[in-house]
Amino acid sequence: MSETRYSVGIDLGTTNSVVAYVDLSGCDGEKAPLEILEIPQLTAPGTIGDRKQLPSFMYQAHDAELAPGDIVLPWDEHPEAITGELARQLGSKTPIRLVASAKSWLCHSGVDCRAPILPVQAPEEVKRVSPLQASIAYLRHMRDAWNARHPEYPLSEQDLTITVPASFDPAARELTVEAAHALGLRQAILLEEPQSALYSWIQASDGSWREQVKPGDVILVVDVGGGTTDLSLIAVTEADGNLELNRIAIGDHILLGGDNMDLALAYGLKLKLEAEGRKLEAWQVQALMHGCRDAKESLLSDPEVSEVAVVVPSRGSSLVGGTLRTALTKDEVNRTLVEGFFPQVPIEEKPLVQARTGLTTLGLPYAKDARITCHLAAFLSRHVSAAAELEGFALAEGARFIHPTALLLNGGVFKSEALERRLLDVLNGWLRVDGAPEARLLHGADLDLAVARGAAYYGYVRKGKGVRIRGGTAAAYYVGVESAMPAVPGFPAPLQVLCIAPFGMEEGTEAELPPEEFGLVVGEPVRFRFFASTLRREDLVGTRLEDWREDEIEELHEIEITLPVEGHQPGEVVPVRLAARVTEVGTLQLEAVARDSGERWKVEFEVRSGEKPAQALDEAVPEAPYLGTLEAPAESAPEGAAGGEE
Repeated sequence: MSETRYSVGIDLGTTNSVVAYVDLSGCDGEKAPLEILEIPQLTAPGTIGDRKQLPSFMYQAHDAELAPGDIVLPWDEHPEAITGELARQLGSKTPIRLVASAKSWLCHSGVDCRAPILPVQAPEEVKRVSPLQASIAYLRHMRDAWNARHPEYPLSEQDLTITVPASFDPAARELTVEAAHALGLRQAILLEEPQSALYSWIQASDGSWREQVKPGDVILVVDVGGGTTDLSLIAVTEADGNLELNRIAIGDHILLGGDNMDLALAYGLKLKLEAEGRKLEAWQVQALMHGCRDAKESLLSDPEVSEVAVVVPSRGSSLVGGTLRTALTKDEVNRTLVEGFFPQVPIEEKPLVQARTGLTTLGLPYAKDARITCHLAAFLSRHVSAAAELEGFALAEGARFIHPTALLLNGGVFKSEALERRLLDVLNGWLRVDGAPEARLLHGADLDLAVARGAAYYGYVRKGKGVRIRGGTAAAYYVGVESAMPAVPGFPAPLQVLCIAPFGMEEGTEAELPPEEFGLVVGEPVRFRFFASTLRREDLVGTRLEDWREDEIEELHEIEITLPVEGHQPGEVVPVRLAARVTEVGTLQLEAVARDSGERWKVEFEVRSGEKPAQALDEAVPEAPYLGTLEAPAESAPEGAAGGEE
């Protein structure tokens, strides 16, 4: 009989994915031995090898490119997709057939994440898949690898934590959970990656972490992954003689990471090749980028390697002599990454903002400023008062930014001592100018595996063992409410925002909004607007704002849906009260309860597809994650007012 024996953590990464696990039967107190799953995968056509990382790539092979026996997996003779190491290798030669950075696409509000859009630059004959399908493919490979190694303990029956960037918006979190549910992993919960990295550091210390931090410390976690730069602040407090950890701030969703670095290195080599009289086509630059990724990882991970050859294929040539060859050196990597991504900047520096043009190519909305230190300066300045409400965290007079006392780094890029040293030097330079003590570096986390390890440990912590980081929602969330008022020429109806979940609302908790009633429009298309703020920490559930600054509250994206009309007339305005809860999974739910009948609607936060209409609660799949928004006038609206419509 199967049972929950393991706590499993999955880092569903932009570039690499990892599975870690804790055998719950072998844990004692804070000691929880961790293992990394060796994932069987194709390392060459027809060849299976075990790796600690599954490259997060999918390759859409040509029908004549591989024989049927070339892609057989230990658990599947006819796999639905080519993923992992072989996909990465083949894609580096033919990038127009490679699906990459699916995780970054999940948080792209401008695309339908269920639509087949990847690879973006693929010609018509190449089959395309959606970012959601790609995520499902990677999770399927890891699920099947786990089940093959632990047939008596299937993954669907073990505790499972999947990590996401702290800056992932609610829709991207929901899509991640949906990918897990599609594979029968309905018990999966989510954990922010910076928190996971800190959990890994705690676990690796075997209890000695308490000797390295003290009450009053503010830990800055800088996680530079393949697709994003994730920034978080965690305060160390004390309660009843025990240390506690509180996540007090997260950064914006910054699409800036290893992908940008690989492209920067590729352009450097492109210039080198062009100086030799060899011109590259656009598809060859893509191939060069993938080659630079492999070379960069080799140069950063092996101190003995000083130079790696990079080979770029030529169209229609299968001969070695038809390829373009160059080399990437460790000095070139350090120089490009240190000065390009981690330059010395003053604390007052703000990221560059470029005016948008009317036309743009279809692609990811990468950060316009590649200077990670600049984004960090803006983050620390913006959250100068993040710990003000905590006892013992009074700001020094004249402080221009919050003062971290410790720095924890995560991401393979920090295998470079030059980058580690530069970031710490920049941070301490700011602190010295502000008259604050220098920050110290926290050591001990595995830069490639920490996120998965921390996720596995978190599953153990949730059982009441070890120390838990208090986090909750990473932002305060609001829904737009249109004021009911007579029409005035040239002036739209004022829009207020109603707080439905405050910053830090804990998982598994529910908040009933004040007994104010709203009108819910059913049976016809209406628009809903949703907002978030990482800065307004004082707003409570039910707080209604008439005026707010755009730099404080960010509008996510507008959706248009039709709520079920059962028992009502199309266009009818139903008086409702609202309630919100944060699920154990980490998603936000909003319920509208009819005043007279008690009928309940869940108003789903659409995940950019238009395929899944909102529905009454009794029609919903139990515990299905969603995020709700509501927009409607108060019941006191003048008769005939168009409730809920803009």
